[in-house]
Amino acid sequence: MIRKKLAIVVAITVLTGPVLTACGSSGRDASSSSTTTAVKSLSVMDYFTDEPRHSQAQAMLDKCGASLGVSKINQTSVPANTLIQTVLRQASSKTLPNVLMLDNPDIQQIAATGALAPLNDLGISADGYISGAVSAATYQGKLYGLQPGANTIAIFYNKNMLAKAGVQPPRTWAELLSSAKKLTKAPRYGFAFNATGDYEGSWQFLPPMWTNGGDETALKSPQVAQALQLYKSLIAAGSSSKSVVNWSQGNVDDQFVAGKAAMMLNGPWQIPTLTKVNFGVVPFPVNKAGQTSVAPLGGEAWTVPLNRDKAITQKAADLVKCMNSDANQLLWATQEGLVPTKTALAATFAKQDPAMAGFVDAVAHARSRTGKLGAKWPDVGKVIYTGEQLVLTGQATPAEAMAEAGAQ
Repeated sequence: MIRKKLAIVVAITVLTGPVLTACGSSGRDASSSSTTTAVKSLSVMDYFTDEPRHSQAQAMLDKCGASLGVSKINQTSVPANTLIQTVLRQASSKTLPNVLMLDNPDIQQIAATGALAPLNDLGISADGYISGAVSAATYQGKLYGLQPGANTIAIFYNKNMLAKAGVQPPRTWAELLSSAKKLTKAPRYGFAFNATGDYEGSWQFLPPMWTNGGDETALKSPQVAQALQLYKSLIAAGSSSKSVVNWSQGNVDDQFVAGKAAMMLNGPWQIPTLTKVNFGVVPFPVNKAGQTSVAPLGGEAWTVPLNRDKAITQKAADLVKCMNSDANQLLWATQEGLVPTKTALAATFAKQDPAMAGFVDAVAHARSRTGKLGAKWPDVGKVIYTGEQLVLTGQATPAEAMAEAGAQ
């Protein structure tokens, strides 16, 4: 989930293949002979440091462990912005946990190092899962992660405010600009979004970029510049706050809940905070007729680091499979504001939770950030949020921003 994107400050390329393929308590990989000792405990690492997510994850892990004959699941939660550094350090020292949770755009980068076991070789399949989740977790034809729930972003709108202003939820960029302007009345802005200088900022720029035909492999294109201009125009018109360059998605939600924003771009994890808001949800609008709204796929996946002991590796894979059972996908989705990644469960979930119905179709068609770039995504994601910041702070034009960002 993109509550906070990971800041990767350690280059994976400095770690050699032999070091990373020896993750475990000894130097042998998962092909080594197995011990006959029954697996009674497993270690797990995630970034669920907040409550109730930490306790909810522990409860699910414990239940799955018990069903597999594992009496103890040792869960360690580290801050999200330190997870990758921790993973690289533990890989180097051969102390990775038995099960590792990763934000989905980071899976391919870690898989490329040789630190993870292919789940296909451990009896796990992603048949029936949404394509975006499978794409994010697949590296060189092998599946390395299984994601129980997914999210994306869309436009939330305050129904009462729009009705009073006589405007409809926007379907095009022109309507977004005009509606946001009509809805702006100090201290209220018409539209709030996140444009911070981090991966959360690049995540929130992908809907206008992708919907307009922009591509992460061609950031200097007119389509990308037009998407940058859209956000710049909203701020220039006073319809969005200049503070969006500092607002996290949580800050954006605070503005919406407080009635200081009539519309916002955000994700379904914010729905529990909206109990006093009469809201609706629509996809990000298109620029031109014939375009299709495209948003990024978010969410975390469970992976299995290589271990010298085949019994431990297999039991860890069984735990991952259990965390992705139908019952657990539905429970996790309900608890976390996610959509089940199994296609067959999504429709059932939409009926169970009507407030999430607007996100079910969006998630089914959401696009993986690593679909085209694979392990190179973090580098390009940095260029995207840097370019966006340059435009919104007046340091570069939309046409020049990505070239300048790439040169920094």
